[in-house]
Amino acid sequence: MYKAPRGTSDILPREQGYWRYIEEKASSLCQLYGYERIDTPVFEDARLFIRTIGPGTDIVEKQTYSFEDRSGQEMTLRPEGTAPICRAYIEHGMHNLPQPVRLYYFASIFRYERPQKGRYRQHQQFGFEALGDDDPALDAEVIDMAWQFFAFLGLGGLSLLLNSIGCKLCRPNYLERLKGYYSEHVYHLCQDCKGRLVRNPLRLLDCKKPSCQGVAQSAPRSTEHLCPHCKEHFESVMRYLFLLGIPFEKNHRLVRGLDYYKRTVFEIQPQGEEGAQTALGGGGRYDDLIEELGGRPTPAIGFAAGMERIVLSIRMQGIATAAPSSSTVFVAYLGEGAKDEAVKMTAALRRTGISAISSLGDRSLRAQLRQANALGAAYALILGEEEVASGTVMLRDMARGEQKRVSMDGVVSILDKGNT
Repeated sequence: MYKAPRGTSDILPREQGYWRYIEEKASSLCQLYGYERIDTPVFEDARLFIRTIGPGTDIVEKQTYSFEDRSGQEMTLRPEGTAPICRAYIEHGMHNLPQPVRLYYFASIFRYERPQKGRYRQHQQFGFEALGDDDPALDAEVIDMAWQFFAFLGLGGLSLLLNSIGCKLCRPNYLERLKGYYSEHVYHLCQDCKGRLVRNPLRLLDCKKPSCQGVAQSAPRSTEHLCPHCKEHFESVMRYLFLLGIPFEKNHRLVRGLDYYKRTVFEIQPQGEEGAQTALGGGGRYDDLIEELGGRPTPAIGFAAGMERIVLSIRMQGIATAAPSSSTVFVAYLGEGAKDEAVKMTAALRRTGISAISSLGDRSLRAQLRQANALGAAYALILGEEEVASGTVMLRDMARGEQKRVSMDGVVSILDKGNT
């Protein structure tokens, strides 16, 4: 028996309401803030992600789905959403557009990692990017937009974590201090962190192992080693967030999981919880990324959120979403002659914009009405030989159990009134 691959899931019809609710709220929010939609390919040149995410990261070393296509080129299924958008920004000359360019997306993301609650090997992501400006007011806009996204969804009890991890000028000095500190506590580190100490010391702060967390708590703080420009930028971001009335908490262990982040990084989490498994979304600045890909120097900042985890939070908080659409009308019939008329009527209703489903087979009227109930139909139209001969149809209100005979010509206007 075939099953969905481990770490993937089917989104069944009864669950679609949650996803459409999130997508509609996200799209409305993006329109409000002036962001336009972009869609990029599900796979890219593997070098794009090695270059942008970093060769020493867990994502590149352990989690990418890579393959060689028939031409011998190495391809990778998209493990994150930002790098493809930066590639598109360069390829399509978006630097010629008014800056910053504001873009949003919905995308399938693929990472080979251990499946757990809210984390899958294929997950759906909503994200947005603002490319082409380094004003700290833009940082505040993106963070405000992320905060309002969850407010649009009706989610409460959230906290905003904020940090600055410096730039290519001040970060090297900080990393040396960090490595020096961790070298004195190496015997407390897990095996992965012993490797990170050599390859990617910033990720030491992000380890979730209890022994490593204790060491990280007393580690040197990036905000205490910022250059004057980064320090001024971070203070301005915090001032703008204060002006916008957005509460936040500085967290010196917040670094995010991708090498391209610089300066501002942030996450939104349920209050009292911390870590990659609990964050609903996050983002930060990546001011050097487009230049590293061959474009012009282009500061940028973005945000992304996994939709599966948001669905879990919506369910946990009992937020009511719009009920999935159901058929308004079920067309039932008795007899072969009436079936032809039922097929015609069902098509006519659909052409006027009324959702309709026609019965199939040779079931009894009682069985057909049971099916109408099971489908959630508001009304049933019943056709028999007498109705066909007289040009009428029996209209049944499924909720009330009441029915009346109406003309076939007038049934559309009656149903339209019933739906208003």
